[in-house]
Amino acid sequence: MTDTPENNTEDKTGFVGPERRFFGRRKGKPLSGRKQSMMDELLPRLSVTVPEGDTMIDPAALFGAPKKELWLEIGFGKGEHLAWQAQAHPDVGLIGCEPYLNGVAGLLAHIEDNDIQNIRIYGDDARHVIWKLPDASVDRVFLLHPDPWPKTRHARRRFVGRHNLDDLARIMKDGAEFRVGTDHPIYREWTALQMSGRTDFEWLANGPEDWLTRPDDWPETRYEAKALEGRATYFRFRRVPRG
Repeated sequence: MTDTPENNTEDKTGFVGPERRFFGRRKGKPLSGRKQSMMDELLPRLSVTVPEGDTMIDPAALFGAPKKELWLEIGFGKGEHLAWQAQAHPDVGLIGCEPYLNGVAGLLAHIEDNDIQNIRIYGDDARHVIWKLPDASVDRVFLLHPDPWPKTRHARRRFVGRHNLDDLARIMKDGAEFRVGTDHPIYREWTALQMSGRTDFEWLANGPEDWLTRPDDWPETRYEAKALEGRATYFRFRRVPRG
């Protein structure tokens, strides 16, 4: 199934209506006093501001010290994967995007408890950041256990689709890696089909063992641990060098 014409009319300057979101709810149960305090005091210091007009995000200005690479996580859940990567790679700057406010609070707890300095946060639709990142500026992108939107009529809400992949191909450096994790059979098949039709991404797999075995630098998330839909799949794709 291809994207509907609706996706061709997305406004890349502002909010995307709920019928075209790839995420669900924005808030869960009330936050604890500590987490609300972090949302009020810590989050403003770490937030990514999306500039207006033609101005682009300057990745070098996001972090206090120069970073070797820039990584992006689309929908970080409660933040355990992003926090693990940040601690394992202190020389890398990471941007995490998550519209679920309780998830943002969860990441803030990881940051505060472990004194993590190399994460910046955008608490809304990741596409707002993607549209404003410069060409060939990102070294790695993570999309781990996104909402599968399994019903056919909701397929246009799946993040892995032509328009979003075009945007990722623009911002990713030559040779950059795109990781997609899912335990849902429909999203697994959908991702394989969508990526197989791309000429700007190469699937880094020689056989089933390459996408059924979790790499050592791919920590398990709580969504993967639940494995509600079945066995997890670990897709890895490489941005093909521009001609």
